[in-house]
Amino acid sequence: MKAIVVSDQAAGAAGMILADRPEPTPAINDVLVEVHAAAYVPTEVGWPSTWVDRAGRDKSPSILGHDVAGVVTALGYGTTGLTIGQRVFGITDWHRDGTLAEYVAVESRNLAPLPGDVDFTVGASLPISGLTAWQGLFQHGRLRSGQTVLAHGAAGAVGTMVTQLAREAGAHVIGTGRTADREKALDYGAHEFVDLENDDLDDVGRVDLVFDVIGGAIQEKSALLVRPGGTLVTVTGLGAVRPEDGLSIDFVVESVPSQLTEIVQRVRDGRLRTNIDEIAPLDRAVAALNPSQRRKGKTVISVRP
Repeated sequence: MKAIVVSDQAAGAAGMILADRPEPTPAINDVLVEVHAAAYVPTEVGWPSTWVDRAGRDKSPSILGHDVAGVVTALGYGTTGLTIGQRVFGITDWHRDGTLAEYVAVESRNLAPLPGDVDFTVGASLPISGLTAWQGLFQHGRLRSGQTVLAHGAAGAVGTMVTQLAREAGAHVIGTGRTADREKALDYGAHEFVDLENDDLDDVGRVDLVFDVIGGAIQEKSALLVRPGGTLVTVTGLGAVRPEDGLSIDFVVESVPSQLTEIVQRVRDGRLRTNIDEIAPLDRAVAALNPSQRRKGKTVISVRP
């Protein structure tokens, strides 16, 4: 099968190539998915799990990508809950070969049914971005109606999901980003926008929840804005500065089928818009995943148009 692989960690994303790889075989409780669309997180080449398996063994050349939408074509021994021919979407295990390929073996517990009226490219754009937003807001951030959320990177793939879900839940959303991000952040539902290039973050005042996707000095400055009893959630690792009288949580997103079902239903009924910047075929994936300009949304690879 064809797949996008990396072999040299030092080369980073520039080391991606389209190559032939063996078609995977589903293990116990796996399914084999014929990939129709897949997506990728730009930081993957820096993750240890891209290069070694759970036992610490080198697994390069590694297939990239963890968002997937496709069709089940085979079941591993003992697999239940899914059927051959079923449309599915979800996140693959971080330590296993990824989804930028024609086929991928996935643990069935990581997949949810993809409704027939949702395009595969839309399905592939949702899992990591949507679940990161959902789990950060509701599972870790314990968001309640009437609270104020400071959503960093509000025009990005995760940030637009955070903004929409938080607003739907009854929160007041303050989005942040670069100057050029203002219109998009407001279009996706932010009530206010802070230009991190020109505005003073301190002017935001106190908030109940900070959703951080930037880290560094921005995260540490934001921690001081958290109200007593509030929460800072991040996916970038925690800095030295934490909320004085609140929680700080760094988390890794998990594939939870029930949450995927909630997210895709919101897409179907118009309550949630996905944020796709570009759709490219597999034979143009390397160029699409190494853009010359900054992306403001998800790049989705259409493996089977």
